[in-house]
Amino acid sequence: MKFVPKAFLVLLSAAFSNFSVFAQNPTVKAAGNVTNVNISGQQIKITTQYAQAEITVYSPSIIRVRLDKAALQPDFSYAVIAQPQTTKVNITQNAAQVTIITDSVKAIIGKAPFSVSFFTLDGKSINEEEKGLNTSWVNESVTAYRKMQKDERFIGLGEKTGPLDRAGNGYTNWNTDNFGYAVGQDPLYSTIPFYIGIHDNLTYGIFLDNTYQSDFNFGASNNRFSSFGARGGEMNYYFIYHKNVADLISSYTMLTGRMKMPPLWSLGYQQNRYSYYPETEVYRIAQTLREKKIPADGITLDIHYMDKYKVFTWDKQRFPDPKGMTDKLKQMGFKITVIVDPGVKEEKGYGVYERGLAENIFVKYPDSTNYTGQVWPGWCNFPDFTNPKGRAWWGKEINQYAQDGVSGIWNDMNEIATWGQKMPDNILFNYDGRIASHLKTRDVYALQMARASYEGARNTMNKRPFVLTRSGYAGLQRYTAIWTGDNRSEDDHMIAGVRLLNSLGLSGVAFTGMDIGGFTGNPTSALYARWIQIGAFCPYFRNHTAVNTKSSEPWTFGEEVMEISRNYINLRYKLLPYLYSTFYEATQNGHPVNRSLSIDYTFDPKIYDTQFQNQYLFGSAFLVAPFESTKEFGKVYFPKGKWYDLYSDNVQNGNQEKIIQLSLQKLPVYVKESSIVPMQSLVQTTAQKPTDTLVVHIYKGDINNHFVYYEDDGESFGNESGNFYKRNIEFLPGKRSIVFEKAEGQFQSKFNTIKVILHGFDATSTLKVNGSLSKLKSEYVSFLTPVSTFDPQGFANVAEGHDSKSITFKNDNSRITIGF
Repeated sequence: MKFVPKAFLVLLSAAFSNFSVFAQNPTVKAAGNVTNVNISGQQIKITTQYAQAEITVYSPSIIRVRLDKAALQPDFSYAVIAQPQTTKVNITQNAAQVTIITDSVKAIIGKAPFSVSFFTLDGKSINEEEKGLNTSWVNESVTAYRKMQKDERFIGLGEKTGPLDRAGNGYTNWNTDNFGYAVGQDPLYSTIPFYIGIHDNLTYGIFLDNTYQSDFNFGASNNRFSSFGARGGEMNYYFIYHKNVADLISSYTMLTGRMKMPPLWSLGYQQNRYSYYPETEVYRIAQTLREKKIPADGITLDIHYMDKYKVFTWDKQRFPDPKGMTDKLKQMGFKITVIVDPGVKEEKGYGVYERGLAENIFVKYPDSTNYTGQVWPGWCNFPDFTNPKGRAWWGKEINQYAQDGVSGIWNDMNEIATWGQKMPDNILFNYDGRIASHLKTRDVYALQMARASYEGARNTMNKRPFVLTRSGYAGLQRYTAIWTGDNRSEDDHMIAGVRLLNSLGLSGVAFTGMDIGGFTGNPTSALYARWIQIGAFCPYFRNHTAVNTKSSEPWTFGEEVMEISRNYINLRYKLLPYLYSTFYEATQNGHPVNRSLSIDYTFDPKIYDTQFQNQYLFGSAFLVAPFESTKEFGKVYFPKGKWYDLYSDNVQNGNQEKIIQLSLQKLPVYVKESSIVPMQSLVQTTAQKPTDTLVVHIYKGDINNHFVYYEDDGESFGNESGNFYKRNIEFLPGKRSIVFEKAEGQFQSKFNTIKVILHGFDATSTLKVNGSLSKLKSEYVSFLTPVSTFDPQGFANVAEGHDSKSITFKNDNSRITIGF
């Protein structure tokens, strides 16, 4: 045995003593070892040395984990509306662990110390606790530390700037009024704490349902872990496992709810600015849109329509007869949406304020006095939308708008935004009978305002509500559309806006939009044209600009830009049958309208490349490649399969990059092979009936495809009781057939005939319809009208299109089979 100096032993002993003290430092406290396990059906209740835990099997693919230092409180969520499904599950335990096995996933709960990790049924690691860190508290903040998998990607998390793949970045959720935000700024206006992890051909989702300020770390400033946590409350998350991203989104929206069918008019073009007034200016905008044959359905009124910015009022000098105005506009095919902020001016004699005082529905300080903050009208009180009484009171106030013929409610400033941007943390909210501070309530305030607006509009307007919000929380899709706030008139903002919409789509929100042309600043003519083109391929198509900016209507940028704008707005209206059906899909499975390529091509590394991360699918058929207005050439990546150029029908093979020449007059758009795209004739407003022929474009391919075509009256709630027309359309190349399945529902389609236009099919003169030969007709297909060269001799650009074949037949409700 070698001699070891006594001094060294003393130092070594001190080092280990210090390490031991550091490891057990009460500043960072974990749950400790499991001391008791109680298994009851699909739920496990666990006691540890320092915490209480509850693990619930919600479905074969969803496992919920709750953990807190104190006894778990009675369950409550503003986001989750689903109850656990009865699920076949096998739960066993031994001295080291508890094992949960469903038909989809395996969870292992470690006992020493407490930990929760998830695996495939054959034992592959999906998502594990990071050993040594696990889930722990620093004071009241709680964080779950997860093992960082090799080459793991992270996508989603709602309204977050930055790249599609969020690996290496960190994010904070705290709803913030961020005027003219930078393209990499965080946080922004809304909170959706749901992300998707991708590695080793596996996909999973984690939804942290905690309404305190939350933080997500996907390897920022460390190479050891990813993490998620919150500044207060319990650790409460849902782990979701599926083999593809689409099913993850479906399961997440099963938990948090799905949108209902929107009013059809809200899918049309919306002309906005801050602000259109007086009413003669509103009429001028409406009349000019009609005279210039630019289709449109909506005009939005910003805060200058109000009497000194007081909500639920009208400036009677600017708008002397609101009902008369909305009636006249409806005759022209326009619906009016009005902005409504949460702040209620503190003013004696102001009816809205007086009724709020009488109902005692404003948020309060701990001494029970009403909180007062300053916004547009001056000093205001704020309704407590987490109080059922407050929501009911707001709904009754919305009746004024119903009487005035208003069709849409636009909730703004609902983060909550106040001058100074610092609401006191000690403000108290009802939180549905569970009194909570601003720290816990801020991120759900806008969600509950949207709920109050939706429920109030539904009850008073007797038609499908349209609600638009700037802020929100998980589950907002149940009540409202959302737009990405006060962006800038810059190319990088336009492109960043595309990514924001795609990220919101990954987080279960289908009805999304951005301010076309940018809110702050003045776009160039080229930027405006490109943004209008992109906007035509977004769920909510709204042109908006700030006060003291130049006019931002399509005709204000010159004749060429007006023609480009008209071309793409026209295309949008022709595509309404496709778009409306795509929204129906969102109501059924939660899939977004704007679809990040990570949904369908999850494991293709090219789609995460910064050159291609902005590309997306509009519905299931259209590949949109947005580029800055300043670029003359761009590189497009075509994922696997075949892709038709929308304008020429030229085919590009997949798994390749291609440099293309860009034109201001044309946005690069491609159609996926085997796609089914229903279209209609051009209308100037959704109130106008198209011709009675539904045109269905079929793009030949090598893969089976189906499309659910959907119609209803576009405004009532009759669709909820069967008054709809639904038809599954299939393209089956192996059987050389196109099938229109038997129609479902009680609604009579507005189309008496169906014309099928064939793209990429072999030259032929006849097809068989239900076994009988039917002759094809030649068809020239062009989706855009040539933009004028503005030559005094009258020359124009050549139309870009292609020759196709078509067949037309009666649209009856029986099954129709076309053989080719």
